[in-house]
Amino acid sequence: MIVATQVRAGMTILHDKEPYTVLTVSHITPGKGRGMVSSKLRNLKTGSTTEYRFRSDEKVEKARLEQREMDYLYNDAAGYHFMDSATYEQISLNADLLGDNINYLIENIKFIIEFYDGSPVGVEPPKVVELKVVDTAPRLKGATATASYKPATMENGLVVNVPDFVEIDTVIRIDTEEGKYLDRAKAD
Repeated sequence: MIVATQVRAGMTILHDKEPYTVLTVSHITPGKGRGMVSSKLRNLKTGSTTEYRFRSDEKVEKARLEQREMDYLYNDAAGYHFMDSATYEQISLNADLLGDNINYLIENIKFIIEFYDGSPVGVEPPKVVELKVVDTAPRLKGATATASYKPATMENGLVVNVPDFVEIDTVIRIDTEEGKYLDRAKAD
């Protein structure tokens, strides 16, 4: 248990016996009376968001999440299938739980899957993924005066803006937090 003033964005807490991720936190200190902690929370089971004000002296329970590294295998009508490489246990996740992380799914990529009471509630992709460019505009000759970017389609359908020198069949590194081009991948 922690005091509400120690709650920070990104924490996972139990509120009304349900696991929530803390999205935002702001401390309110009125001129008269006790301070409060205003927060925006997302329910890990339902995905719904709510706002709640904790009293500054209120106790909050941190949720215990189990994290397991799992390999992405494939997707079909039943969902997106992952396998725990230690136990070979397979699970299927729906698109809602994956959210924008669907853009980074390629075979055998490792994701961190968070579980609460044995049910998957969160997904964390690797910080950087390497994807191959399958379509982009040809390089413009003489366009080196300013840094110019062009859209490029990756092997899994993701579209990212890349520098003008990136061509088809180039493998690039992408930051999964911002969905932006980082650099070219090193050749093996």
